[in-house]
Amino acid sequence: MPERKRAAEIDARLKTLYPKAAIALAYANDFQLLVAVILSAQTTDVGVNKVTPVLFDRFPTAEALAAADPDEIEDIVRPTGFFRNKTKNIMGAAQRIVAEYGGTVPDTMEDLLTLPGVARKTANIVLYNAFGKAEGIAVDTHVFRLSHRLGFSVEQDTNKVERDLMALFPREEWGALTYRLIEHGRTVCDAKRPICGRCTLAELCPSAFSVKGWRESA
Repeated sequence: MPERKRAAEIDARLKTLYPKAAIALAYANDFQLLVAVILSAQTTDVGVNKVTPVLFDRFPTAEALAAADPDEIEDIVRPTGFFRNKTKNIMGAAQRIVAEYGGTVPDTMEDLLTLPGVARKTANIVLYNAFGKAEGIAVDTHVFRLSHRLGFSVEQDTNKVERDLMALFPREEWGALTYRLIEHGRTVCDAKRPICGRCTLAELCPSAFSVKGWRESA
C-alpha cells in the first residue's frame, strides 16, 4: 500500500476511534493556554490542571504574571516538576508579551517562537487551539512514539518527525491528528505495554506484535 494511502487509512480509523479527541488542558483564554502548555512539559495534563486554577486565580493576565514574585510562582507550579525553569519561562513569556505585544498572545509561529519556553510543539498547540491555525503538528511524547511505531518517521529530532508527518497528511488534518495520536498513545499504544491485540491499526502497523511487552488485551 502506498505510504500516503496507508497514512490516510490510519487517520480515518483514528477519527472513528476518537471523534472527540481534543486538548486536555483546562484554560479560559489564549494566555492561560500558553502558560498551561509551557507547564505541561515533562508532566501530565492532569497534573497541570491541578495547579493552573490557583495560578490563574492569583495571576489572571500577562501583566499580573509578568510582575509576580518568582518565589510565589515557584511554590504554585512546583508539583509540575522543573519548577524553577518553568517559572522563569512563564514569567519571561508574560514579560515579553506585555513589552512587545501589548499583553496579547501573538498569533504567528515566528512571534511565538521568540517567547521563552516556546518551541514548535508549544507554538503549534497554541496556534491551533487559540487561533484555529494549522502551521504544523505538535510532536509530544505520544506523537513521537506513534510516529516511529507506525512507520511514519525514523528521525530522532522532533522537528524532523514533524516534517515527515506534515508530508504524509493534508494540512487540514494536522491539528486534530495530534490529539488522535495522543489519545491512541494513552489508551492503546502505551509506551511500555501496547495493547496490540485490540488495536484496530495493527494490520497497518509495522511494529504490531513486535514491541517488547505488547499485550493481547488490557
